[in-house]
Amino acid sequence: MTQAPTTLISPDPLISIRDLSKHFGEGSARVDALRSVSLDIFPEQVIGLLGPSGSGKSTLLNVIGCILEPNSGRMELDGESVYDGHWLRPNLRQLRLEKIGFIFQAHNLMPFLSSIDNVALVLDLAGYNAIEARKRAAELLDYLEVGNRADAMPASLSGGEAQRVAIARALANKPRIVLADEPTAALDSERAGIVMDLLRKLAIDQKAAVIVVTHDEKIYDRLDYIYQLRDGVLDIESQEDS
Repeated sequence: MTQAPTTLISPDPLISIRDLSKHFGEGSARVDALRSVSLDIFPEQVIGLLGPSGSGKSTLLNVIGCILEPNSGRMELDGESVYDGHWLRPNLRQLRLEKIGFIFQAHNLMPFLSSIDNVALVLDLAGYNAIEARKRAAELLDYLEVGNRADAMPASLSGGEAQRVAIARALANKPRIVLADEPTAALDSERAGIVMDLLRKLAIDQKAAVIVVTHDEKIYDRLDYIYQLRDGVLDIESQEDS
């Protein structure tokens, strides 16, 4: 197993996990999805999470996203201890709104809302007033170079445009942690590169940590580190050493 990097971008990780385990079922039907996983991810890092189907990738992403509760271990997000044998926050929805942005393979945009309204919806949920929400949404769409499609409905967007709007939505609450599940799987090489360049720009501009679950070999050279999950066990390979 390759050791984690010793030269750190920051002394404080944005994601810190220790001995995290998750199983499903009991007795002979028990499946150990995560086995004593430990890792630190720092600001400005873009991390790839690889592994075969059933290896625990989605489970780990959902645990970090505070969607799925582990069975044991500890987890800190953006300097806050959020799990230590149990959730330490009573309102996980609010925690996700404050700290985490999600990007999926399917853009999952609301089909009856325009691009700008899809982004503004997240801000409405976070407590922004309508004027502030639309202003922030417009700025994000411009940042991602789809400002000219602000009033377009999802059905009229290209695949690349829809994914950029979905990224804008994920960034609406200014998260320090971005979790992307196969964000380039449905895109060609050029569009996949654009999406990854945008995630890199986000990581640098917002001092964020980005985790990308992927099987997409064409983006491996854009990842700082590749974590391999096999039967719930985590291994790390530095891109600098590969």
